[in-house]
Amino acid sequence: MTTLVLKVGGNELDDPAFVAAFAAAVALLRPVPVLVHGGGKEIGIIQKALGGEPRFVAGLRVTDAEALQAAEMVLCGSVSTRLVAALQAAGAEAQGLSGVDRGLIRVEQWQHPDGDLGRVGRPIAVRGALLRNLLAEGVVPVVAPISLGPEGSYNVNADEAAGAIAAAIAADEVLFVTNVPGVLVNGSVAPLVSRAEVEALIDNGTISGGMIPKVRAALTALDAGVRAARITNLAGVGQLAAGTRIVA
Repeated sequence: MTTLVLKVGGNELDDPAFVAAFAAAVALLRPVPVLVHGGGKEIGIIQKALGGEPRFVAGLRVTDAEALQAAEMVLCGSVSTRLVAALQAAGAEAQGLSGVDRGLIRVEQWQHPDGDLGRVGRPIAVRGALLRNLLAEGVVPVVAPISLGPEGSYNVNADEAAGAIAAAIAADEVLFVTNVPGVLVNGSVAPLVSRAEVEALIDNGTISGGMIPKVRAALTALDAGVRAARITNLAGVGQLAAGTRIVA
Protein backbone atom coordinates (compact mmCIF):
# COMPACT_ATOMS: atom_id res chain seq x y z
CA MET A 1 0.00 0.00 0.00
CA THR A 2 1.17 3.53 -0.79
CA THR A 3 1.52 6.21 1.88
CA LEU A 4 0.40 9.46 0.29
CA VAL A 5 0.54 13.14 1.20
CA LEU A 6 -1.85 15.36 -0.76
CA LYS A 7 -1.47 19.10 -1.04
CA VAL A 8 -4.37 21.13 -2.44
CA GLY A 9 -4.06 24.79 -3.38
CA GLY A 10 -6.31 27.45 -1.94
CA ASN A 11 -7.57 29.01 -5.15
CA GLU A 12 -10.22 26.34 -5.76
CA LEU A 13 -11.25 25.86 -2.15
CA ASP A 14 -13.85 28.65 -2.23
CA ASP A 15 -15.77 26.67 -4.90
CA PRO A 16 -18.28 24.35 -3.17
CA ALA A 17 -18.48 22.06 -6.21
CA PHE A 18 -14.69 21.61 -6.27
CA VAL A 19 -14.52 20.99 -2.52
CA ALA A 20 -17.26 18.33 -2.69
CA ALA A 21 -15.67 16.57 -5.67
CA PHE A 22 -12.23 16.72 -4.11
CA ALA A 23 -13.49 15.34 -0.80
CA ALA A 24 -15.26 12.50 -2.61
CA ALA A 25 -12.02 11.59 -4.39
CA VAL A 26 -9.97 11.72 -1.19
CA ALA A 27 -12.53 9.60 0.69
CA LEU A 28 -11.92 6.74 -1.75
CA LEU A 29 -8.15 6.63 -1.23
CA ARG A 30 -6.71 3.68 0.69
CA PRO A 31 -4.79 3.87 2.86
CA VAL A 32 -6.05 7.29 3.93
CA PRO A 33 -3.70 10.19 3.07
CA VAL A 34 -2.46 13.24 4.93
CA LEU A 35 -4.02 16.38 3.43
CA VAL A 36 -2.21 19.73 3.49
CA HIS A 37 -4.06 22.79 2.19
CA GLY A 38 -3.45 26.38 1.20
CA GLY A 39 -5.73 29.41 1.40
CA GLY A 40 -5.10 31.34 -1.81
CA LYS A 41 -7.51 34.11 -2.73
CA GLU A 42 -9.33 34.10 0.60
CA ILE A 43 -6.19 35.12 2.48
CA GLY A 44 -5.78 38.11 0.18
CA ILE A 45 -9.42 39.14 0.65
CA ILE A 46 -9.17 39.05 4.46
CA GLN A 47 -5.78 40.77 4.39
CA LYS A 48 -7.26 43.69 2.45
CA ALA A 49 -10.20 43.84 4.87
CA LEU A 50 -7.66 44.17 7.70
CA GLY A 51 -6.00 47.11 5.92
CA GLY A 52 -3.12 45.24 4.30
CA GLU A 53 -2.15 44.66 0.67
CA PRO A 54 -1.02 41.25 -0.66
CA ARG A 55 2.59 41.15 -1.87
CA PHE A 56 4.58 38.24 -3.28
CA VAL A 57 8.26 37.43 -3.74
CA ALA A 58 9.17 34.59 -6.12
CA GLY A 59 5.56 33.36 -5.98
CA LEU A 60 5.54 33.32 -2.14
CA ARG A 61 3.28 35.47 0.02
CA VAL A 62 5.03 38.21 2.02
CA THR A 63 3.64 37.82 5.54
CA ASP A 64 3.41 41.04 7.53
CA ALA A 65 1.18 41.40 10.61
CA GLU A 66 -2.07 41.71 8.63
CA ALA A 67 -1.13 38.86 6.30
CA LEU A 68 -0.33 36.55 9.23
CA GLN A 69 -3.62 37.36 10.93
CA ALA A 70 -5.47 36.75 7.67
CA ALA A 71 -3.62 33.48 7.05
CA GLU A 72 -4.46 32.20 10.54
CA MET A 73 -8.14 33.11 10.14
CA VAL A 74 -8.46 31.48 6.72
CA LEU A 75 -6.15 28.47 7.00
CA CYS A 76 -6.87 27.41 10.59
CA GLY A 77 -10.50 28.55 10.45
CA SER A 78 -12.69 28.68 7.38
CA VAL A 79 -10.74 26.48 4.95
CA SER A 80 -9.86 23.78 7.48
CA THR A 81 -13.45 23.57 8.70
CA ARG A 82 -14.78 23.49 5.14
CA LEU A 83 -12.50 20.61 4.14
CA VAL A 84 -13.15 18.57 7.28
CA ALA A 85 -16.91 19.00 6.86
CA ALA A 86 -16.75 17.97 3.20
CA LEU A 87 -14.63 14.90 3.98
CA GLN A 88 -17.00 13.84 6.75
CA ALA A 89 -19.94 14.29 4.37
CA ALA A 90 -18.13 12.10 1.82
CA GLY A 91 -17.77 9.33 4.38
CA ALA A 92 -14.18 9.93 5.53
CA GLU A 93 -13.01 10.40 9.10
CA ALA A 94 -11.11 13.72 9.17
CA GLN A 95 -9.48 15.94 11.77
CA GLY A 96 -8.25 19.48 11.25
CA LEU A 97 -5.04 20.69 12.87
CA SER A 98 -2.35 23.26 12.24
CA GLY A 99 1.41 23.06 12.43
CA VAL A 100 1.16 24.90 15.76
CA ASP A 101 -1.00 22.19 17.37
CA ARG A 102 1.23 20.06 19.63
CA GLY A 103 4.21 21.60 17.84
CA LEU A 104 3.43 19.49 14.78
CA ILE A 105 5.63 21.57 12.45
CA ARG A 106 8.58 23.57 13.80
CA VAL A 107 10.09 26.25 11.59
CA GLU A 108 12.85 28.80 11.31
CA GLN A 109 12.36 32.16 9.63
CA TRP A 110 12.95 31.88 5.89
CA GLN A 111 15.76 34.12 4.64
CA HIS A 112 14.83 34.19 0.97
CA PRO A 113 17.48 35.38 -1.52
CA ASP A 114 14.90 37.31 -3.56
CA GLY A 115 13.61 39.48 -0.71
CA ASP A 116 12.23 39.73 2.83
CA LEU A 117 9.19 37.47 3.29
CA GLY A 118 8.36 38.62 6.83
CA ARG A 119 6.85 35.99 9.16
CA VAL A 120 7.34 33.09 6.77
CA GLY A 121 8.93 29.92 8.08
CA ARG A 122 10.72 26.95 6.61
CA PRO A 123 10.08 23.57 8.27
CA ILE A 124 12.98 22.17 10.28
CA ALA A 125 11.13 19.42 12.20
CA VAL A 126 7.83 17.55 11.89
CA ARG A 127 6.34 15.26 14.57
CA GLY A 128 5.54 12.52 12.11
CA ALA A 129 4.37 10.11 14.80
CA LEU A 130 1.35 12.32 15.50
CA LEU A 131 0.24 11.98 11.88
CA ARG A 132 1.05 8.28 11.64
CA ASN A 133 -1.14 7.63 14.69
CA LEU A 134 -4.11 9.33 13.02
CA LEU A 135 -3.51 7.44 9.76
CA ALA A 136 -3.38 4.15 11.67
CA GLU A 137 -6.86 4.97 13.00
CA GLY A 138 -8.14 5.64 9.47
CA VAL A 139 -8.37 9.40 10.09
CA VAL A 140 -7.39 11.92 7.39
CA PRO A 141 -5.28 14.66 9.03
CA VAL A 142 -6.21 18.01 7.45
CA VAL A 143 -3.16 20.19 8.07
CA ALA A 144 -3.16 24.00 7.91
CA PRO A 145 0.43 25.19 7.35
CA ILE A 146 0.51 27.80 10.12
CA SER A 147 3.48 26.55 12.11
CA LEU A 148 5.48 27.14 15.26
CA GLY A 149 8.64 29.24 15.15
CA PRO A 150 10.95 31.15 17.49
CA GLU A 151 8.52 34.08 17.88
CA GLY A 152 5.19 32.27 17.76
CA SER A 153 3.20 31.37 14.67
CA TYR A 154 4.61 31.63 11.16
CA ASN A 155 3.04 31.26 7.76
CA VAL A 156 4.49 28.37 5.77
CA ASN A 157 4.05 27.79 2.06
CA ALA A 158 1.72 24.80 1.89
CA ASP A 159 3.87 23.15 -0.78
CA GLU A 160 6.88 23.30 1.56
CA ALA A 161 4.81 21.96 4.46
CA ALA A 162 3.58 19.05 2.34
CA GLY A 163 7.10 18.12 1.32
CA ALA A 164 8.35 18.25 4.90
CA ILE A 165 5.44 16.14 6.15
CA ALA A 166 5.94 13.58 3.38
CA ALA A 167 9.58 13.21 4.39
CA ALA A 168 8.73 12.95 8.10
CA ILE A 169 6.26 10.09 7.65
CA ALA A 170 8.36 8.36 4.96
CA ALA A 171 5.61 8.79 2.38
CA ASP A 172 5.93 6.97 -0.92
CA GLU A 173 4.65 9.98 -2.81
CA VAL A 174 3.59 13.58 -2.29
CA LEU A 175 0.83 14.72 -4.66
CA PHE A 176 0.37 18.41 -5.43
CA VAL A 177 -3.22 19.02 -6.63
CA THR A 178 -3.41 22.20 -8.73
CA ASN A 179 -5.64 23.82 -11.33
CA VAL A 180 -3.46 22.47 -14.16
CA PRO A 181 -3.00 18.81 -15.17
CA GLY A 182 0.78 18.88 -14.65
CA VAL A 183 3.97 20.61 -15.73
CA LEU A 184 3.35 21.87 -19.24
CA VAL A 185 6.21 21.63 -21.73
CA ASN A 186 5.47 22.88 -25.25
CA GLY A 187 1.77 22.80 -24.45
CA SER A 188 1.65 19.19 -23.27
CA VAL A 189 1.87 17.60 -19.82
CA ALA A 190 5.31 16.10 -19.22
CA PRO A 191 4.66 12.66 -17.67
CA LEU A 192 8.09 12.36 -16.05
CA VAL A 193 10.83 14.89 -15.30
CA SER A 194 14.11 14.57 -13.44
CA ARG A 195 15.77 17.03 -11.08
CA ALA A 196 18.09 18.28 -13.82
CA GLU A 197 15.17 18.77 -16.20
CA VAL A 198 13.24 20.74 -13.56
CA GLU A 199 16.18 23.11 -13.09
CA ALA A 200 16.52 23.57 -16.84
CA LEU A 201 12.79 24.28 -17.23
CA ILE A 202 12.97 26.92 -14.49
CA ASP A 203 16.03 28.50 -16.09
CA ASN A 204 14.38 28.79 -19.51
CA GLY A 205 11.10 30.12 -18.10
CA THR A 206 8.93 27.10 -18.94
CA ILE A 207 8.27 26.66 -15.23
CA SER A 208 7.41 30.04 -13.71
CA GLY A 209 5.29 31.87 -11.12
CA GLY A 210 3.42 29.74 -8.62
CA MET A 211 4.62 26.50 -10.21
CA ILE A 212 8.18 27.19 -9.04
CA PRO A 213 7.43 26.63 -5.31
CA LYS A 214 5.63 23.39 -6.21
CA VAL A 215 8.54 21.88 -8.12
CA ARG A 216 11.03 23.21 -5.53
CA ALA A 217 8.97 21.57 -2.77
CA ALA A 218 8.93 18.37 -4.81
CA LEU A 219 12.72 18.43 -5.00
CA THR A 220 12.96 19.13 -1.27
CA ALA A 221 10.75 16.11 -0.60
CA LEU A 222 12.99 13.96 -2.79
CA ASP A 223 16.07 15.22 -0.94
CA ALA A 224 14.50 14.07 2.32
CA GLY A 225 13.82 10.56 1.04
CA VAL A 226 10.33 10.69 -0.51
CA ARG A 227 10.36 8.33 -3.48
CA ALA A 228 8.48 10.58 -5.89
CA ALA A 229 6.41 13.73 -6.19
CA ARG A 230 3.55 14.29 -8.60
CA ILE A 231 1.75 17.40 -9.84
CA THR A 232 -1.78 16.98 -11.23
CA ASN A 233 -5.32 18.34 -11.06
CA LEU A 234 -8.55 17.09 -9.46
CA ALA A 235 -9.14 14.59 -12.25
CA GLY A 236 -5.77 13.02 -11.51
CA VAL A 237 -6.42 12.27 -7.83
CA GLY A 238 -6.48 8.50 -7.45
CA GLN A 239 -4.97 7.90 -10.91
CA LEU A 240 -1.39 6.70 -10.58
CA ALA A 241 -0.39 7.69 -14.12
CA ALA A 242 -1.92 11.19 -14.12
CA GLY A 243 0.03 14.43 -14.12
CA THR A 244 3.79 14.98 -13.97
CA ARG A 245 5.91 12.68 -11.83
CA ILE A 246 9.15 14.18 -10.53
CA VAL A 247 11.99 11.84 -9.61
CA ALA A 248 15.57 12.30 -8.49
